[in-house]
Formats: sequence, C-alpha cells, structure tokens
Amino acid sequence: MELIGSTMTATYARPKSSHFLPAISTMASSYRSTQPAMNANHWRTNSYYKSSNIIPAISTTERENLDLVRANTMFYPSNRTLLTTRYTPDDWFKSNYSNYRDSESSRKSAARLRRDTIRLIQDKEQLTRRTQETTSKNIGERLNDIVFWRSELSHEIDNMVTEIASLNEVKRRLERAFAETQGPHQVSQECLYHREKRMSIDLVHDDVEKDLLKEVDVIKSCQERMRRYLDRATAQLTSNRAAQHELERDLSDKVTAQRIDDRCHHLRNTSDGISYYRGIERLDPSVSLPESWSKFTDDNILHSQSTRAASHKLRDEIEILLNTTSNEMWNQFNNVNVAFTNRISETSDAKHSLQTHLAKTLQEIFQTEMLIDSLKKALRDKEGPLKVAQTRLEERMRRPNVELCRDNPHHRLVGEVRLIEDTIQKLKERLMEAENTLHTLVKTKVNLEHDLSIKANSLFLDQEKCMSMRKSFPSMPRLVGYT
Repeated sequence: MELIGSTMTATYARPKSSHFLPAISTMASSYRSTQPAMNANHWRTNSYYKSSNIIPAISTTERENLDLVRANTMFYPSNRTLLTTRYTPDDWFKSNYSNYRDSESSRKSAARLRRDTIRLIQDKEQLTRRTQETTSKNIGERLNDIVFWRSELSHEIDNMVTEIASLNEVKRRLERAFAETQGPHQVSQECLYHREKRMSIDLVHDDVEKDLLKEVDVIKSCQERMRRYLDRATAQLTSNRAAQHELERDLSDKVTAQRIDDRCHHLRNTSDGISYYRGIERLDPSVSLPESWSKFTDDNILHSQSTRAASHKLRDEIEILLNTTSNEMWNQFNNVNVAFTNRISETSDAKHSLQTHLAKTLQEIFQTEMLIDSLKKALRDKEGPLKVAQTRLEERMRRPNVELCRDNPHHRLVGEVRLIEDTIQKLKERLMEAENTLHTLVKTKVNLEHDLSIKANSLFLDQEKCMSMRKSFPSMPRLVGYT
C-alpha cells in the first residue's frame, strides 16, 4: 500500500498471444475508453481495434460466387485436399479460451487501472488542496508580517512627524530669538556711538564703555552660536525628512504588497479573474529574501530612530542655548545699566560740585571786584594827603635864610610823605594782586562753566540718549523665542 499523494508505479499489460484477434462485435463497445495510453508496447488505442473493423465491402454477386467456391470445395473430391489447411476444433476452442482469458485479464487490468486512477485522483486532489491551504497559510503569515511592519512603520512615521514639528517649532523660536538680538546689538553700538560725542576730559575709557564693548562681544557671540545651531537645525530637518521619506516609501510599498497578498489570500478556485500564466513559475523577479526584507524595514526604522534621537538631542541643546544666551545677554545688560547708573551718579555729583564751586567762585569774584574798587578808592584817597604833605614841604622850602630850619615839622612832613608813598606802593601792589586774583577767578569760572557744560553733555548722552534707548531691551521670553 503506497502513501496517499505518492505517484502510482503499477504497470498495466495484456497477455501476448499469436492467435489473439479481438472480436469485432465486442471491441467496438467494450474498449472504447478515454483513459490515456500508459505504455505503447502494452496497450493499444481504439484506433488499433477500429482498424480491424475495416472489411472490404463485398457485393451480393461476389458473396454468391464465394459460397459457390466453398460448396465446390466441400463436395468435389478433387478439392477435399484443401480441408487439411483449415483450423481444427481444438484450435477453435483454444482461440475462444484465449479470447476469454485475455478478456478477463484486460478487464482486471482495466479495473485495477480504474481503482488506482481514482485513488491517484483523490490523492492528488488532497495533495493539491493541502498545498493550496499551506500556500494560503503562508500568504496569511506573510500578511501578518506585513501588518506588523506596517504598524511599526506607521508608529515610527508618527513619531518622526511629531519630532519634525517639534524641531520646526524650536527652530522658529531660535530664529525669533536671533532676530531679537539685532535690537540690543544696535542699541549697544548706538550707545558707543553717542558716547563718542563726549567732550574733553569726559571722553574717558570708563567702566560703561568697557561693559558696552563687552556687551557687543557677548551679543555677537550669542548670534554666532545661534547661527551655527540654525544651520545644524536645518541640516537635521533635512535628515529627518529624508528618513520620513524612506519610511513613507517603505510603508507605501508595504500597503501595495498587503493589498496584493490580501487579494491573493482571498483567491479561490471559483474566484473571478484567475487564469493561466504559462511559465510564470520559472520567472523569479525577486530582489530580496525574507531575512533581507525584514532587515531592510528594520534598518529603516533603526535609522529613523537614530535620526530622531539626534534631532531630540539637538532640540535639547537649542533649549539650553536659548536659556544660556538669554541669561548672558540679560546679565551683561544689567551690568551695563549698573555701570551707566554709577557713571551718571558720579557725573551728577561732579556737576553739583562744579555748580557749588562756580557759585562760590562767582561770589569770590564779586568780593574781589569790590576789593579792587576799595583799593582804587584808597589810592585815590591817598592822593590828597600826599599832595598836602608835598605842598607843605615845597612851601616851607621857601623860608628865607636861617628860617629854612630842619625842624621837627620838616621831619614829620618828610616822614608823612614817605609813609603815604609807602602806603600807595603797598596799595598798588595789593591792587595788582587783587586784579591777578580776579583774573584767576574769572579763568576758574570759565573753566568751571566749561566743565559744567561737559558734564551736562555727558549726562544728556548717558541719561537721555543711552538709557532711554536701553529701555527697549527685549524681555526674557522674547530672548528665548516664545513671543
């Protein structure tokens, strides 16, 4: 007994006999079969037996002549010798027995062929059905694999789309923060430009100028770092979109493959659209194996995950950068404002001191002028006594002879003249000193007034120009790109 589904190896043969000649009446009805010939040497088709039915057509006259010949052969002694060439009864029985035996053998062979063929048909039907079920099961398993990888791809695409949106948002914040730095940078440069208009001694390299220069450097450094991270964000977005494109293309291929395999999985022997495709099994357009197929999608997902991880890391770095740069700019902004406040306070104190000194100088100038007037009046007042004393001396020099005596009045007059002249000399010297002092005071007054104008100009530049502009410095949320 052979296993179900195996190929039958039975040989179907008919006995050989030199005397076998099938009966024409029976062969036409008994051996008409649609079964194919199993062996050309052991089996003959219906055409063999049909050829035996071909008997030349004999007319009635020819048949009568043939009967007459047979009668003459039987009844004429001269022709009886021909009877020795006929078949014997034993030959006749043997021929019949041979025919019976061959007929029975042929029938048994045909029955055995029929049974084996029916079993072969059933086995092959079961084998075909099991093979088709196995194929359908494999296609179903393949569909499950495709559905699994499709869900993985869809999940990763969703994550990548979310990551791209997040990175885009952070990039837009970084761009807004970068744009916000333009204002403080311009303000710092404007402050430096305005402070160049300070005059004379106030044009000093003070703490305000140092902090302003440092503020410009800090803002430029922040801008440079922001610019680098903007370039990195742009490149990372390109990588993210490339990874997303690969995932979407793979997903699209999976959707197409799932649709095709799902249609194949639902195809039945009674389905519409099935047809013969001769030689299709010899074609193999495959470009991958199951291992390389799953590895391709797994590599795409891994590449997308690594790209997404790099994008997430870049977002964190940008967040840290925004907080760091905003803190740096705000700290330096506050330092500059403190330096401005201190410098304005110092300049205001200096201005007030100058104003106080100027007022005192003006008062002193006034008193010095009054002193000069007093000295001039004193000098004028000494002219009369000097004239009187000199006139007395001149008049007494006209006394005659012995009367021209160097008496006590003469000594007193000479002393008086000398005293008055000495007084006038000292008053003139004091007047010169007073005038010099007045000149010095006036010069000091001019210097104080000039210095006051310088301080006023410096205060105007620092307090009105610079500090008013610095009120427009962006807030912390704007520096991190939220508004």
